[in-house]
Amino acid sequence: MKLDIRYNNHPSDVQSYDTKKLRENFLVQNIFVSDEINFTYSHHDRIIFGGIKPVKEKLVLPTTKDLGTSFFLERREMGVINIGGSGVIEIDGITYNLNTEDALYIPLGSKIVTFSSVEASNPAKFYCASSPAHAAYPVKYIPITEANPRVVGDVKTINSRTIYQYLHPNVLHTCQLSMGLTKLNVGSSWNTMPSHTHERRMEVYLYFNFPETERVFHMMGKSDETRHIVLGPEEAVISPSWSIHSGVGTTNYTFIWAMCGENLTFDDMDNIDNKDLK
Repeated sequence: MKLDIRYNNHPSDVQSYDTKKLRENFLVQNIFVSDEINFTYSHHDRIIFGGIKPVKEKLVLPTTKDLGTSFFLERREMGVINIGGSGVIEIDGITYNLNTEDALYIPLGSKIVTFSSVEASNPAKFYCASSPAHAAYPVKYIPITEANPRVVGDVKTINSRTIYQYLHPNVLHTCQLSMGLTKLNVGSSWNTMPSHTHERRMEVYLYFNFPETERVFHMMGKSDETRHIVLGPEEAVISPSWSIHSGVGTTNYTFIWAMCGENLTFDDMDNIDNKDLK
């Protein structure tokens, strides 16, 4: 496993970052590499996120001294959404089959977790998010048909989209991890408008399902000191609790959001009027 450590950033420091430094601190690339586990450990609420792409090998969630535990999920929970071909996750001897856009909740205390693909020619791409946990809830397989859909936005404001809530109180119990997938409709390109912050939670976005020739502009920073980071497909960005998080693409796209922090209240946010953005 490759584990990249990212430390916290104070908003007053970020005001002075140029494009290169913004990308070094908040952008995560090369997430899905064949037969590798590529994770990033952010000290913003200690979330771990990244990709697992098994092709020829079965990959095992490893033990790492960076967590100070005897196995990866000894004090953590994890959510997984598959954005590739069909795959298999085995948890302590029990197997779960995940097709594209299926999800799996893996609880605290799961010791041996393996990831494999059904076909090497069309490998699974398991996108994972993990946060500290205090209790063990049951494993739960969540196909997209059993996620909680919320149709929001409008074609007039080019943000018509469906939010699929997987790790959410309406679907299952978790300790503090929330996770879901948002699809923008054809003709729409703005997500998460009006802009807002989650003062009580941080968030990570993975953008995908758009051509390599296109890009997403992710907006971040304090509402009166906004910045942007440009992302290609299957790249992620860290969004601290003090930062707005919104984006616009040169085409429609899909993104996975993962949150952790003080609560599990999806609508606990501090909205910002467009006229107040600077």
